[in-house]
Amino acid sequence: MPSTGPAAEAARAAFRERIEAKGHAVDNARLAAAGLEAAFATGALQRTPVLVAMLADLTVALDAEDGQKLGGKSAEAARFIGRAISRELDIA
Repeated sequence: MPSTGPAAEAARAAFRERIEAKGHAVDNARLAAAGLEAAFATGALQRTPVLVAMLADLTVALDAEDGQKLGGKSAEAARFIGRAISRELDIA
């Protein structure tokens, strides 16, 4: 059952705004994921098994070795996974 209430709606909207914001997709995805983790911690949204898997995939896409810059493939993966998470949030 999806989370309801103003906090859940605000968390969903904040994620979508962050993931679609102007700027580098990798930076936006990091901010969006951090916001989701905060929403989970406060109970505004519930973790689903699918969201857990998607966030794990996003973490892999955003992971860089020290000093390594993430390029186009990471940015495209962040956009793709971010859109999928956005759809999944409707049932979180």
